[in-house]
Amino acid sequence: MSLVSDAVPVTDRPHPFSAPAADHASTPGFQLIRRNGAVTPFDASKIAVALTKAFLAVEGSSAAASRRVHDIVADLTSQIVAGLTRRADTGRTFHIEDVQDQVELALMRGEHHKVARAYVLYREERARERAAVKVAAPLVPSLSMTRADGARVPLDAARLEAVIGEAAQGLDDVSAAAILVETRRNLYDGISQDEIALAPILAARTLIEREPNYARVSARLLLDKLRREALSFLAGRPDQATQAEMAERYGDYFRAYLARGIEEERIDPELARFDIERLVVALLPERDLQFDYLGLQTLYDRYFLHARGTRFELPQAFFMRVAMGLALREVDREARAIEFYRLLSSFDFMASTPTLFNAGTPRAQLASCFLTTVADDLDGIFKAIKDNALLAKYSGGLGNDWTQVRGLGAHIKGTNGESQGVVPFLKVANDTAIAVNQGGKRKGAVCAYLETWHVDIEEFLDLRKNTGDDRRRTHDMNTANWVPDLFLERVEADGVWTLFSPDETPDLHDLTGPAFKVAYEAYEARAARGEMQVFRQVRALDLWRRMLTMLFETGHPWITFKDPCNIRSPQGHVGVVHSSNLCTEITLNTSHDEVAVCNLGSVNLVAHITPDGLDHAHLSRTIATAMRMLDNVIDINFYTIPETRRSNLRHRPVGLGIMGFQDALHALRIAYGSDAAVRFADESMEAVSFHAISASVDLAAERGRYPSFEGSLWSQGVLPIDSIELLAEARGALDLDRSTTLDWEGLRARVTTTGMRHSNTMAIAPTATISNICGVSQSIEPAYQNLFVKSNMSGDFTVVNEFLVRDLKSRGLWDEVMVSDLKYYDGSINAIDRIPDDLKTLYATAFEIDAVWLIEAAARRQKWIDQSQSLNLYVANPSGRKLDETYRLAWKRGLKTTYYLRSRSATHVEKSTLKGTDGKLNAVSAVVSVAPIRVPETVFGNACSINDPDCEACQ
Repeated sequence: MSLVSDAVPVTDRPHPFSAPAADHASTPGFQLIRRNGAVTPFDASKIAVALTKAFLAVEGSSAAASRRVHDIVADLTSQIVAGLTRRADTGRTFHIEDVQDQVELALMRGEHHKVARAYVLYREERARERAAVKVAAPLVPSLSMTRADGARVPLDAARLEAVIGEAAQGLDDVSAAAILVETRRNLYDGISQDEIALAPILAARTLIEREPNYARVSARLLLDKLRREALSFLAGRPDQATQAEMAERYGDYFRAYLARGIEEERIDPELARFDIERLVVALLPERDLQFDYLGLQTLYDRYFLHARGTRFELPQAFFMRVAMGLALREVDREARAIEFYRLLSSFDFMASTPTLFNAGTPRAQLASCFLTTVADDLDGIFKAIKDNALLAKYSGGLGNDWTQVRGLGAHIKGTNGESQGVVPFLKVANDTAIAVNQGGKRKGAVCAYLETWHVDIEEFLDLRKNTGDDRRRTHDMNTANWVPDLFLERVEADGVWTLFSPDETPDLHDLTGPAFKVAYEAYEARAARGEMQVFRQVRALDLWRRMLTMLFETGHPWITFKDPCNIRSPQGHVGVVHSSNLCTEITLNTSHDEVAVCNLGSVNLVAHITPDGLDHAHLSRTIATAMRMLDNVIDINFYTIPETRRSNLRHRPVGLGIMGFQDALHALRIAYGSDAAVRFADESMEAVSFHAISASVDLAAERGRYPSFEGSLWSQGVLPIDSIELLAEARGALDLDRSTTLDWEGLRARVTTTGMRHSNTMAIAPTATISNICGVSQSIEPAYQNLFVKSNMSGDFTVVNEFLVRDLKSRGLWDEVMVSDLKYYDGSINAIDRIPDDLKTLYATAFEIDAVWLIEAAARRQKWIDQSQSLNLYVANPSGRKLDETYRLAWKRGLKTTYYLRSRSATHVEKSTLKGTDGKLNAVSAVVSVAPIRVPETVFGNACSINDPDCEACQ
């Protein structure tokens, strides 16, 4: 449909959505690009005329006389004009379809769904007609391009066509011609060189919702822009290359890249001492083509090295730089660098974000997570806050244990005054995290932990509320409850719970299980005798309900379980786990002289799936190399405070995790909410556990045991699968499947005789960003929606479930109407009648799966993991009873931690557009968008949502 008349109409037949040809007053300072390339003044009044005709066409002529319709049209017109003009500076232009896109968005936001649907279908019909007429139309020969120096040169139409053709080559169901047509409509005389590079990217991404392979086309077109930027920077003059040309030039580029990177102080000079020619031969330029748009745009924005804002690092140079950085201390470091490079660039495994950021650079801070314990004095408190800043500076996620800090009203001996409690210091820690934002790459992020018996626990629960004294609120800090089993036993028994100040109960901080119960009850007895100064008694069930209420309202504090973390910890002989980390998957000891460090990376599970199931041989090879890389991180790492170095070298923990779990289920045609999925969670994690422990033993044989091995559970032959019995014994029982399938007796013997290289080997992180790089589903998450817009720090991106599209194509069900229906139903297929029930079951989305299935699958994984997992829980229709049942089940199944509680908003639906919001691209002063999709908020209050650009987790 056209809101302003085209100079060359496809058809002359009248239509109620057609705009009149008469001129109207223009909107000063803005212009419109017509489809034939002509530029005319933007005329806002035609929007109101077209909207009125749209309502007439759907609702009948009686609507014309209705004051309600006129009011609606006036309001919608105002919204549309505002939406357009705020996107452009004075003097900028809109394309004719930009106006139409804003009309659709306004109609959907106003919930005029019938009008919007008719509008979408009409536009698609007209687009097909135009494509049939224009697909062979030549590019206007008079177009010129403006170079960076201001000079105008003829636009190289032949190269543009060649680049688009190359980007579409070898991909099913994509059309270079369609991209070229869409690109041409965004060109105008005098267009800048950057806009020409962006125009085909914008064109390709508008097609992603109809064919997922266009995400790969978009990435390849972005790659062409990146090549021009990098090659020109290194050459000191304009330079560019197609992918085919680059295959011949990658070696020369890589040599120049290393030299310039060292000169710019972005690359460690030690990398120049490698046998560069040996590495050049190993580069695989064709692997540049395997990215999806989201993955490459994320790398472009945040990972690739740059100097003064210009990127000069191409993808294979990026992976080789990381590989070289991790191989610095290997004997045959070229061979190991090539081994690491091949693994990373294959996407079978991906190192964590800090490793990718910093490996091979002058400041190689490669670790992911840091856990600290805050002392109960001013020196200790402010040292902890300073440590947070230093650790966050180089991309570390932080977990702080604040339980030792005395509570409100406790006596301060030095001043003979009363303590203000832990909350004021948490406010300072919150503000520090915001101030230190990792150089703009990621928000500084910290999670504060407090045990449930602390006298300040009720104020702690309120920290994320939007009401109350703002000096006692931490709007940006994550918080988590560190819950002992005894508390939940009191909840189950509807008993009394006593709150204490830790200065009067100092040993509770370090005690767990039965020992904690004995000491806690002794303090309760002392309180009853009047021997305690600061304490308070509450009904345990009331406190539990308040914990769940705050979790519902604010998303915090998360629920984590102290006793399973400690009882099953391999390192109980040398310390205590006082908290988890930012993302609740790390469970390592902390003390005043040891800050725990974890070094993360994730196996791409779906890459190890074959038609016959899990490929154990492939998985074993991947994990052996991955564990070696993670082990090297410990020795190469740049430690910002001495406590991290002391801890990491003494215990050598790593956290190997998984991602692509949902994709693996799709590949195996297993529904997430099923017994089969629970069994696969068990089987796959058993395999990862077996191979990770085995690889650690192999490294111990080669490089030696970790220093604190003696006395650990490992040294006693107690593996993670065995430590379940320790928890069952402490609790009296544990309802959890204990079955195994692999040769654990043989591995157990190797562990006790040879030893382990690492105190801890596994942790499942959120993989919020590295899964995007690899183009797979995040961590162990169920599918959020089958079609939606994902937001992160690189922008907004169309995400389509390619497994679903493949199945719908095979059944003849994938068409424009299906795309429209998916948008209408928020990415769910449950209400689309023509989709068979077997596909509805297989492609159920996160909020259509009972949270019980998530917990059962997580429990099966937890039995194999020596640390924990970032487990988000999805509850579509939460109630107090449902949350109570869900979190009690998590505790009873022996889970160590939980992460975010996610739910649909009950009252608000945010409408966003699929087309035109992807990434930070903003070509030709236009936002190319078409049909809107509704993206529900998934938050309670301030809880993090799936689409939250600020939630990058710890990877």
